[in-house]
Amino acid sequence: MTKKLYTEEHITDTLERNYVPYMMSVIVSRSLPEIDGFKPSHRKLLYTMYKMGLLNGGRTKSKNIVGQTMRLNPHGDGAIYETMVRLSRGNQSLLVPFVDSKGNFGKVYSRDMSYADARYTEAKLDKICNEVFGEIDDDAVDFTDNYDGTMKEPLLLPTTFPNILVSPNLGIAVGMACNICSFDLNEVCRTAIEFLRNPEHDIMSTLTAPDFATGGELILDRAQMEEIYNTGRGSFRVRGKWQYIKKDNLIEITEIPYTTTIEAIIDKTTDLIKSGKIREISDMRDETGLHGLKITIDLKRGADPDKLMQKLMKMTPLCDTFSCNFNILIGGSPRVMGVREILEEWSAWREGCVRRKVYFDLGKKEQKLHLLRGLKKILLDIDRAIAIIRGTEEDAEVVPNLMIGFGIDEPQADFIAEIKLRNINKEHILKRLAEVEQLEREIAHLKDILSDRSKVRNLMISDLEGVIKRFPTTRHTTIVHEHEIERYDENDNIEDYPVSIFMTRDGYFKKITPLSLRMGGEHKLKDGDELMYSAEATNKAEIIFLTGAGQAYKARLHEFDDSKASVLGDYLPQKLGMDTNETPVFAFLPGDYKSCLIYVFENGKVAKVECASFETKSNRRKLTGAYSDKSPLVGVFHLTEDEELALTAGSRLLVFSTAQLAAKTTRATQGVSVMTLKKNAVVKSAARLADSGVENPARYRTRTLPAAGALLRDEDLPEKQLTL
Repeated sequence: MTKKLYTEEHITDTLERNYVPYMMSVIVSRSLPEIDGFKPSHRKLLYTMYKMGLLNGGRTKSKNIVGQTMRLNPHGDGAIYETMVRLSRGNQSLLVPFVDSKGNFGKVYSRDMSYADARYTEAKLDKICNEVFGEIDDDAVDFTDNYDGTMKEPLLLPTTFPNILVSPNLGIAVGMACNICSFDLNEVCRTAIEFLRNPEHDIMSTLTAPDFATGGELILDRAQMEEIYNTGRGSFRVRGKWQYIKKDNLIEITEIPYTTTIEAIIDKTTDLIKSGKIREISDMRDETGLHGLKITIDLKRGADPDKLMQKLMKMTPLCDTFSCNFNILIGGSPRVMGVREILEEWSAWREGCVRRKVYFDLGKKEQKLHLLRGLKKILLDIDRAIAIIRGTEEDAEVVPNLMIGFGIDEPQADFIAEIKLRNINKEHILKRLAEVEQLEREIAHLKDILSDRSKVRNLMISDLEGVIKRFPTTRHTTIVHEHEIERYDENDNIEDYPVSIFMTRDGYFKKITPLSLRMGGEHKLKDGDELMYSAEATNKAEIIFLTGAGQAYKARLHEFDDSKASVLGDYLPQKLGMDTNETPVFAFLPGDYKSCLIYVFENGKVAKVECASFETKSNRRKLTGAYSDKSPLVGVFHLTEDEELALTAGSRLLVFSTAQLAAKTTRATQGVSVMTLKKNAVVKSAARLADSGVENPARYRTRTLPAAGALLRDEDLPEKQLTL
């Protein structure tokens, strides 16, 4: 009997044992920020720099900082340095940077401007870190062991301001993510102050809108912003800032959305120029330098800079969307919260930090007062204290003998025993005892604070007011209202004029002006090709092509160059980016989308589909599932009103009205049975009755469907009919 080399278990058990712990580790210990506004990697780096004395000292090599941080964060020097780069002043990722950097730290707005290696750059903590670490040694937060138990690290950093709203945070965990936008430091502090005074405070009255380090213009929709403030989810748009230099006929873009880069904007604009969608630009270049970001666009003579920028805002990342997801770890559990709820959680946490600091100060002062009260007892007989110390033979007995001699406890006796010989005089001891009254007043004040929550909150407000005073800020991102924006309308910039359009069976398409059509001769076609569709339209009209693969491609006629009858025209599969071996089989002008399409299939079914099913809000070019693929397509008809159609199957012909069919809104509907077929029979042709050549339609007409039709007479034989 062979031995089993494996064990069987349910996959759910394996996931619970192996995957769930990993998932929780990513969520709790890596990807999501906590209420102090930091992820674990940020916290470990900043605390290491604090312990290195980089808060008030000079800069040191980044490589040194990275190496020291590995005592807390063993994930590799590359990840640690990337964290430092993002927190640095030089990278410009944050409105309030925490690292004062020297050297090349790259730029958040550039994809290709990479940061220098850690051995070339230097850093220290920025001044704002005084607000982060001011209470770290006052027992304001809990500490825990590092990964190998050799040192302690803080679980949170006691920031005096709501850093969770000031610093942007993007994190991708397992099954969830967060994307928190940044807000102006002073606006956040003022909002927190008003919220502490009045929990019903109108948040938007002081916290107008998000603010980004890269500037730009935020397009404010108040209802949209209120939704984000209330739920923590939603999106808003930010666009770049530009100015037109008339004397040089060029545009300078100096600020871009936080979510994009210079290279992404230039690449997209280049693609639009190559495809012919933008013709006003003669040159575009990146002139970013020591003075900051700059993209320069040289205009062609006569180009309208306002219309061009409207077009670029619509078609490139120069106007981009920021999607908010305020997912924050609260007590180890992820929660999506609005701004008010975030302020509630931060206030409760910050209140705990302040209380712990007050308790810490109270304990130190009470301990000092206790020692001074012991000192007061020896003031009555200093000589006796000296005699006790001199008369004690063993060092270990000094403290116990003082305790017995003066009736004091061990800490007091130890404090007295440690007094220097030069300080055992009445004057020095009296000066020390003068501190007792001051300490008693301070202790009473601290106890008064702890007994009154409003006084604790006043301390929080005082801290916030101090931040506003010490770190004054101005908004980087300008606010513009939705109604102030002029939107680019493609149709407004397209010349409209009458055209004739033609499509061949092999997929060639021509758009010809009436003058060119009158002056031209016969259509040039490939050998064996023939015209299968023609229509009169205007240059702004939309056209839809159906292919043999059951897909639809939408285009506008202005996207095709004016042509002549003497050329082959545009090859549609290449022009529209169709799939391999895909060719158009039908075309129609949807107009106002109030017409219908009639699909006739070999199995005798006919589908009547509203053209509105092809209408899309976005500029999608390709639509899958244009019609049902359950049976081969025999014919397609575009109808603005109901008509009669003639179907032939073998020796039978059927005439029916499309009014007998109910219109469907689903493009891929299989339709309803119209012609009853014998075994192995299929519908061979379909045509409008007026084009069918049928001389006696009443013989073949039916009022009820499905129907088998009637036998064809000689005068109505198929060779006399027009078929598609």
